Amino acid sequence: MEKRRLGTSGIVVSEICMGTMTFGTQADQAESNAMMDYAWERGIDFFDTAEIYPVPPNKELAGLTEQWVGQWMKDKPRDGIIIASKVAGAAHGWFDPPVRNHKAALDRRHIRTALEGSLKRLGTDYIDLYQVHWPDPGMRPEDTIEVLDEFVREGKIRSFGLSNDTSYGVMKSLWTSERHGLKRIDTIQNNFSLNNRRFEDELAEVCRHERVSLLPYAPLAGGVLTGKYQKERWPAGARYSAYKAVGPRQAAMAERYVNDRSIASVAAFIRIAEEAGMDVTTLATAWSKQHDFVASTIIGASHRDQLQPSLAAAGKTLSPDVLRAIDRVAIDIPIPMG
Repeated sequence: MEKRRLGTSGIVVSEICMGTMTFGTQADQAESNAMMDYAWERGIDFFDTAEIYPVPPNKELAGLTEQWVGQWMKDKPRDGIIIASKVAGAAHGWFDPPVRNHKAALDRRHIRTALEGSLKRLGTDYIDLYQVHWPDPGMRPEDTIEVLDEFVREGKIRSFGLSNDTSYGVMKSLWTSERHGLKRIDTIQNNFSLNNRRFEDELAEVCRHERVSLLPYAPLAGGVLTGKYQKERWPAGARYSAYKAVGPRQAAMAERYVNDRSIASVAAFIRIAEEAGMDVTTLATAWSKQHDFVASTIIGASHRDQLQPSLAAAGKTLSPDVLRAIDRVAIDIPIPMG
């Protein structure tokens, strides 16, 4: 398992990160522990969670994933595990998180409350990487960065980063830190996959020049790249099969991930993977981490058996011919997720 640095911090992590957002809904505690054990035994030392996990978030379950991760860590060497968590973004934005009585905000009061809650649930006195789950571009950025800077100085976090943000958000954050003499972000966690290459447009250039590391999530496009979704077959129990019936926002997300263009691109990627002698899941994960601006690719699963093809990407480098074939699909079917 290759090791990579997060931004310009002192934190070095495995090239694959174990995501935990399914722990508590799609996976019970026994299965969640089995997945963490499986990943740990195969060299993964980086685990990503959030105060609102599991998904889909609800008031009754919010924070349960952190509790389970904390319980699993009890017999592990704490300084050998890199833990990332997130504070929910503003409640008045695109999503209303079920925490703090639906009044979540990215100010000192709410961020301190969120961090203390995460530390307690995780059973630790520090979090290695603390991330803003989604931005509030209407706020003064220093009101968020100042408290994160304080956490670093207090030893409660080692580093911090952004998630679901834009080129403007990254540069505004970096400018604010430089102007006020505050710690700077080291990472950004955004959606990035064979079916969603938008990060390459501008954010990749920002990350390269500013030495900010991408932690890509959904490298399998929410499971779509496995080929399990077809035009007339949406498997029962799958995420987007369920999302179609949850509400308008989730239904729109399901349509974004699963549509005629995305299904066609997956068929092409499956052919490329077969010709290269690997599972399409391995292909997608290897492609994700084979970028100079990526530190660690976040994988997820609902049961242990799903992890093997993702972990098979560890140490794997796709050939120039395979990369060219992948790029041709992007030309023929541009931006399948819209």
